[in-house]
Amino acid sequence: MSADEIQLARAFLMRVAEAPGVALGALVERVGPVAAAARVRGGDVPSGVRDETSAREGVELAEADLARAAEVGARLVVPEDPEWPSWPLLCLANARNRGLRWAGPPLGLWVRGAVSLDEVLQRSVAIVGARAATPYGETVAAEFAYDLVQAGAAIVSGAAFGIDSAAHRGALAAGGTTIAVLACGVDISYPTAHTTLLQRIAETGAVVSEYPPGTSPARFRFLVRNRLIAALAQGTVVVEAGARSGARNTASSAAALGKPLLAVPGPVNSTMSQGCHDLLRSGTAQVATSSATVLEAIGAIGELASPENAPERPSDRLGDAAVRVLDALSPREPRLVDAISRDSGVPLDRVRALLPELELMGLTRSGEEGWLGPKR
Repeated sequence: MSADEIQLARAFLMRVAEAPGVALGALVERVGPVAAAARVRGGDVPSGVRDETSAREGVELAEADLARAAEVGARLVVPEDPEWPSWPLLCLANARNRGLRWAGPPLGLWVRGAVSLDEVLQRSVAIVGARAATPYGETVAAEFAYDLVQAGAAIVSGAAFGIDSAAHRGALAAGGTTIAVLACGVDISYPTAHTTLLQRIAETGAVVSEYPPGTSPARFRFLVRNRLIAALAQGTVVVEAGARSGARNTASSAAALGKPLLAVPGPVNSTMSQGCHDLLRSGTAQVATSSATVLEAIGAIGELASPENAPERPSDRLGDAAVRVLDALSPREPRLVDAISRDSGVPLDRVRALLPELELMGLTRSGEEGWLGPKR
């Protein structure tokens, strides 16, 4: 079957069932999207799939949805495409198989933006938090996003007021990539005040949704959307959150999916930090006090982290052989070259070459009785 047939089938299925459509997703995995679409149209489906699709029987908007997406510069990315973020989304399938019905993987993703999802999400961090954020929270979110982007990470968030928009703007200010995951169609600017922000995000990153073009935002769709934010990023940072909030829902999703979760502590009397403090007190989240702590905690991008608040020492840039020679020296007892070679395991001629270099760096001292290490 052709790529066009697969796209049309998945576009039809994404319109006919409300996400996450767990039963429909299982049928698609079993028989393929084209056969699943044919069975839905013919009514030859298990009862669970019928429950998910019967309310929209006869809705045939696949071609119109693809055309409307193209009008706004968007495309439908499906699991059969090379850029499909299969590894990040695998956690949703695993969670669904464990019985978590809210965790069904998306049938496809509508994407407005030129970046390849698979590539950009390999190094990504979700930053989420309260809409009614405090100046403290917005400053922290923007600074974290700015620093993380400069360290090579992309920022994932939900384009809402407060923490989300601060994170997106921090990433854009650093000239980096940010991904906005919406609870409506990618052709709809929600909130409308963020029309320009969403356009800027699409120009350098991507605006993403599993909802077909024209779909309006709804309260339950934000909760469904949150699982995607948690899944797509390699880890999630909650900057501010009330005791009951969408950010707490995203945090719970990230924890259930086995993704690293961090929370930023705030003033003890701030209601906007109560959710973060609850996550920290329960041990559900690690503490995030800087972008360095985030980088250190989040898996594959951890190699980007550097020791926080640690001043660089001259020895930090030494090669392995030089480090071993330096370790074989004592600041008080002179060592002969052959003893240094024996203790360090570095060949004698290499030791003789390295010692003067280390002396020029102020790391060794030569004397009549041998070589000394730096004073401590």
